[in-house]
Amino acid sequence: MINFYNITVYVSIILAALIAGLFYSYACSVNGGLAKLNDSEYIKAMQAINAAILNPVFFVSFIGTLLFLPASTWFAYQNGNTEAFYYFLSASVLYLIGVFGVTAFGNVALNDNLAKFDLTNAVGVEIANARAAFESPWNKLNLIRTIASIIVLALALVGFKLK
Repeated sequence: MINFYNITVYVSIILAALIAGLFYSYACSVNGGLAKLNDSEYIKAMQAINAAILNPVFFVSFIGTLLFLPASTWFAYQNGNTEAFYYFLSASVLYLIGVFGVTAFGNVALNDNLAKFDLTNAVGVEIANARAAFESPWNKLNLIRTIASIIVLALALVGFKLK
């Protein structure tokens, strides 16, 4: 017999780990490498990265985590596993607010503004200002969602252990 609870929890953890790893890799390597670029190179690189990440593989993990964590929460509740329920519920709420919300309403808004910036017709001061308006706020938001996604993963792992 297929145990949908187990499958849902396993998928939740895998997806949460993929997202945590993605944001962690940005925080500890990609952003550091990009910081070494001059202003024009930085903006061009971030415009390219922000366009490239909008792909089905990313969306499966990003949206999938948003769907599978609440499903794991529901299964824990249905099975009467109160402790696991609260861990999965906490993971779900933190993911919704600290990862999905921060990304959708913070990072994406910054990405959209940067995408509109016409690098080919801009001059040095405009390019420097565009970078300044983007880089620090984006990195701070990425740090928030990185920490949140790591905590989400930890909560889901504890929920798994308790199930």
